[in-house]
Amino acid sequence: MRTADTERPAAAHDAMAGGSARPGELSAQARSERSTRARVARLILELGPATASAIGGRLGLTPAAIRRHLDTLLAEGMIETRTARTYTSRGRGRPARLFAITDAGRSAFEHTYDDLASSALRFLAEEAGPAAVEKFARHQVGELERRYGAVLAGAAPADRVRALADALSADGYAASASAAPPAGERTGGGREGPVAGGEQLCQHHCPVAHVAAEFPQLCEAETEAFGRLLGRPVQRLATIAHGDGICTTHVTGRALVADPAGAPAGEQAQPRGETTTD
Repeated sequence: MRTADTERPAAAHDAMAGGSARPGELSAQARSERSTRARVARLILELGPATASAIGGRLGLTPAAIRRHLDTLLAEGMIETRTARTYTSRGRGRPARLFAITDAGRSAFEHTYDDLASSALRFLAEEAGPAAVEKFARHQVGELERRYGAVLAGAAPADRVRALADALSADGYAASASAAPPAGERTGGGREGPVAGGEQLCQHHCPVAHVAAEFPQLCEAETEAFGRLLGRPVQRLATIAHGDGICTTHVTGRALVADPAGAPAGEQAQPRGETTTD
C-alpha cells in the first residue's frame, strides 16, 4: 500500500504495521514488524546497495521475511531497486538485484530544520557574500576537528583512518574505513576516476546532505579537516550531497607521503583536502 506519507516515513511505517489500528493501539506483532522494517532500512543505509540475501543474512531473517519487509519499503518509497553485473570464473554472470535507500528513506534518519538551515545560509550569502558561507562552514567543522583530533592523537599512524571512521560513526555518519579498492573499482557510485593505493573513508549517512547540496562549502570544509587530522593528502571521490550513494574520501597511503612513519595528528605539515565532485 502506497500512501502520501512517503514524505513522512515514520507515519508510513505506522500505517503499514498497524493497518487500521488507531494511534496507541498497535499490536505487539505490528510493533515488532515496524521495528524490524526500520532495522532493514537502517542496514541498507549503512551498507549501501545490497542484495536481499545479504541483508537477510546480516539480520538473521528468513528469505520470506526479508522479502516481505523489502516489498513494504519499496511500496513506501523508502528504498529502490538497482541492478549490478556479477562476474564468475567464466565471465559475466546474471545481473544481481540490489536494494538501495532513496532520498525519502534517507530523510527518515536525518535531522530536521534543513529548510531553516538552507534559508539562513542563503541569507548569509546574499548579505555578506560567499566568503561568509565558507567561514561559517569552517567554523562548524572546527568543533568536530578539535574533538576528533584528541582521538586521533592517541591512535597509531596505521589506525588513524579507522579511528576517524569510528569518531564519525559516533556522531551519526555511519562511517567505515578500508583499504582502497584496486584501480578500476569504485565505492559509493562516485563519478571520479579510481585512485590506486592508500585507504578509503566512507560515510554512509550525512545529516546535512540536503543543505550541502546547495552549499558545497560544507563538504569542502569537512574534506580539508580530514586532511589536517590525518596529516595526509585526501581526495573526495563522491558525496551524498551530489547524488552519490556514499560520501567516499581517498586517503593517500602513508608510504607515499614525506613522513611514512606518520607524525601524530597536528605535528606535521597539514595538507589541504581536495574535492573533486563538481
